[in-house]
Amino acid sequence: YKSQQRYTEAESFLVQSLLIREKAFGPNHPDVATGLNNLGALYKSQRQYDEAEPFYERSLKITENALGRDHPQVALVLSNLAHLCHSQGRYAEAEPPNKRSILINEKALGPDHPEVATGLLNLANLYKSNGGYAEAELLFKRSILIKKKALGPSHPEVASLINTLARRKITRGR
Repeated sequence: YKSQQRYTEAESFLVQSLLIREKAFGPNHPDVATGLNNLGALYKSQRQYDEAEPFYERSLKITENALGRDHPQVALVLSNLAHLCHSQGRYAEAEPPNKRSILINEKALGPDHPEVATGLLNLANLYKSNGGYAEAELLFKRSILIKKKALGPSHPEVASLINTLARRKITRGR
């Protein structure tokens, strides 16, 4: 329903799912955190940022308490929270959770994991939005290298990233 922009129906099912999870597992279970994260994502996709943020924050708290502060699921929620702040132009608030997400994934999954590359791309986009083009380009290039290593140099995702980097350089007269 979300991909069809049938948000009311999507919200109804997500709320129902969350209530079932809370009843079955208790309010502090990782599956409840997943449900909260999903609701946050639905509200964010509708630009209902004030509604989304409490769901992400509660999801983060539950996930950290249940799985530990350095679990990759924590990195996912941090990334979502950072993206929410970025979407609102709250760049200074977006940077710490984004960096922490990258560090968690580097430690848990290794420095050359595609999730690390995704985090680097998110941080690069944040820096670009805030005028930090040089920092953004370095992160973007590192992300491309990781994706090439993980997916192969001929993968469509790698080609898309290289194309994006080229467009950014053209836009900046380089």
